[in-house]
Amino acid sequence: MNTQTVSNARYRFPGVTMNTRLRLTRLFAATAATGMLLTACGSSGGHPSTTGSPSAVPSTSTATSPTPSTSAPTPTPTPTAPSTPAPPTPKPGGTTPPLGSALLQPLWPFSTLAQAQAWERDFHSGGHQPWHLDPDQTALSFTQGYLGFQDVSRVSSHTVSGRDARIGVGLSTPEGARGTAAVIHLVRYGTDPDAPWEVVGTDDTTFSLTMPAYGSVAHSPVQTGGRITGVDESIRVQVRQPSSTAPLGSFCCLPAGGSGEPWHAPVSFSGAHDPVLTIVASTGGHISSVERFTVTAVRTG
Repeated sequence: MNTQTVSNARYRFPGVTMNTRLRLTRLFAATAATGMLLTACGSSGGHPSTTGSPSAVPSTSTATSPTPSTSAPTPTPTPTAPSTPAPPTPKPGGTTPPLGSALLQPLWPFSTLAQAQAWERDFHSGGHQPWHLDPDQTALSFTQGYLGFQDVSRVSSHTVSGRDARIGVGLSTPEGARGTAAVIHLVRYGTDPDAPWEVVGTDDTTFSLTMPAYGSVAHSPVQTGGRITGVDESIRVQVRQPSSTAPLGSFCCLPAGGSGEPWHAPVSFSGAHDPVLTIVASTGGHISSVERFTVTAVRTG
């Protein structure tokens, strides 16, 4: 310790012996040095110790704004404009399309509306041929008298709604007594309450005749065809007109079978002069020569 330090100690600690002053001076100097070191450490910017008591320094973190969601907002449903309703399906008993239109062709027993009206006058005057007012009898007469299928002589189903009728016909033999050979579609020919029933076609299921198209113009030879479901079938096709007792042309025979299998057959014919012709396809050979049949209508010009 130098002389200046001793002198300073004398003035700082008066009334104390020299040795005591020296010890107090050294202690003072050491304490001052320790304070300087602590001050330097506190201003160094180092991280606080991670041990011991939790730091009392307030957190320097600040509240942050919520991070906006990156997902797209759910779109508000847009009201859908109401769809245009489909036209109502005509109900049974409703307006029947006129015969001779593209939808309905007169097959039998009348070829024209004038013929049907002539029968009405005869019926009113003398009760001529009342069976024209019975759809069942008309369907059987068409099957047996016009098409010549004598074994198909039984009504198997009967549905009449207003001026529209569907009459099922079937075999009368014991083996075929429960089956239906065809469902014949009939409508009233005319607007009078007692207008006669007219055959316009058949409702087909497992045996169909779709070529030529219904109501189309046909020329000889005509390509016929459709689909059939069955086993060991034999298809015969004829072209007929109401004014002739014999077929105008025929094709025999086409082996067929399977499930919904297509069939095709050409038919040549001659002598057509009625405005509407009937093409009829039949199949059989198991219990009768005709077990199922289907018809379509074509025009001659």
